[in-house]
Amino acid sequence: MEYTRLGRTGLTVSRLCVGTMNFGWQTDEQASHAILDRAADLGLNFVDTANMYGGDGLSERFIGSWLEKTGRRDDIVLATKVYAPMSDRPNDRGLSARHIIASCEASLTRLRTDWIDLFQMHHIERTTPWAEIWQAMETLVLQGKVRYVGSSNFAGWHLARAQAAADSRHFLGIVSEQCRYNLVTRHVELEVLPAAAELGIGILPYSPLHFGALSGALRKQRDGVPGRAVLHAPERVEPHRAAIERFEQFCAELGREPTEVAIGWLLSRPGVTAPILGPRTPEQLDLPIAALAEPLGDATLATLEEIFPPIGNGGPGPEAWAW
Repeated sequence: MEYTRLGRTGLTVSRLCVGTMNFGWQTDEQASHAILDRAADLGLNFVDTANMYGGDGLSERFIGSWLEKTGRRDDIVLATKVYAPMSDRPNDRGLSARHIIASCEASLTRLRTDWIDLFQMHHIERTTPWAEIWQAMETLVLQGKVRYVGSSNFAGWHLARAQAAADSRHFLGIVSEQCRYNLVTRHVELEVLPAAAELGIGILPYSPLHFGALSGALRKQRDGVPGRAVLHAPERVEPHRAAIERFEQFCAELGREPTEVAIGWLLSRPGVTAPILGPRTPEQLDLPIAALAEPLGDATLATLEEIFPPIGNGGPGPEAWAW
């Protein structure tokens, strides 16, 4: 397994992160434990979840029962999130100090652990002042319940504003940003990635296969293979059919699976710490591991840029859209 540092921190994480959004919704407790067993055996030490995954915190509960059963808490860098509504109560959502602290306590209970390595704001909260957010996060860090703070779905200027507020308090601030990023969806290259690079924030791309569209979806449709890629075909594949057809043909010429190539492309991108995988079975970890073991060459990367061109002129704004 290959490891790297999380953003500007001294924390070491695997170059692939086990995402657990399917736990509870797509995989039961036994299957979830099998995925975590396989990931740990492969050397993946980075596990990401959220309080809302699985409904009623079920993903966190499955991870917690695995940690208790295996005793591997010290082996794992554990990340979870706060923001989404967890009930109908008006204060059981968002990024108020009350909800941040209460959500952390609830996640600790479900995860059966004393601390969260990476506590992530799941979305921007425009109505809560940063002074309040950072005060709550500082409290949790001082109590030893949280080690680092991350964000998800932030715009570039949100990262800059949040970090400026943290700096004014002499607080470490945001160390990672979890954003949708893949060959099809490259908007974050305009401002989020440049901001993150400037601020020392690691990028954790989610949906690296664009909801299965980049996993060989067209081939699976032709072969009658059921699965998420086929389920999302009308919504995720059809708008990009021509590019995906060329992509799958190119992967066949390379002799590599589309999943490998799509993950390999993300691993090659500057600033990317670890793509977040979404396995539903232990076997679905094998292709990402293969992508890590055999990096893509320059010629392959250049062809992928032709198939899935960046937005505008490419690169960061304003050059991407201006002279």
